[in-house]
Amino acid sequence: MKPVAVFRHTPTEGPGYFATYLDTHRIPWRLIAVDAGETVPADPRAFSGLVFMGGPMSVNDDLPWIAPALQLIRDAVTADVPVLGHCLGSQLMSKALGGAVTRNRVKEIGWGEVRIPDHPAARQWFGDVPAFVAFHWHGETFSLPSGAERMLTNGNCDNQAFALGKHLGMQCHIEMTPQLIASWCDNGAREIAESDSPAVQSAAEIENAIGRHLPALHHVANTVYGRWVRGLSE
Repeated sequence: MKPVAVFRHTPTEGPGYFATYLDTHRIPWRLIAVDAGETVPADPRAFSGLVFMGGPMSVNDDLPWIAPALQLIRDAVTADVPVLGHCLGSQLMSKALGGAVTRNRVKEIGWGEVRIPDHPAARQWFGDVPAFVAFHWHGETFSLPSGAERMLTNGNCDNQAFALGKHLGMQCHIEMTPQLIASWCDNGAREIAESDSPAVQSAAEIENAIGRHLPALHHVANTVYGRWVRGLSE
């Protein structure tokens, strides 16, 4: 099998639990460290799937790798190579497919429930549970591309996930590990301190809730990633 390409846009936002899932199921993958100057590949067919992780930048920023990443996503959808986006990754997917990325009505940082709409496609991706507690760290949001279905929502952000066939973009994070959470809380301490959003939790609140929420989040991740890898190209 060709490897899954995992795009990292900043050193602190690597694949986390997604890499654990791939390794556990012996699915080959290759990290493409955009943050270290690696070039965005031109042909999605060199990979069995494309996965875009998070990052503090906006897809609307004038960065040299954004336009090639958007084109790669469009080409992947045309070539039927599955795409998966986490946070910034979902915003890249939305913009590439004709959606818009704008400021969300509140900044959202920490643990928070997301609801799963009662329709067959959402149940295929997330199982039969009506809701789960996800991890959040974002100030922007995406609109749904043409033909996409909303997969997750909550009171802070209407569009928490969308699916378009075998492609899935998630504004929230399911890839978290204790190490990622600790790193983000450390690196984002100033952002947390300076925010007046009611949807931003303190680092202590976030880290104290790891044991309560992370095992269930990994269960959700197993369901989502299991659904996604079934679409991988040979």
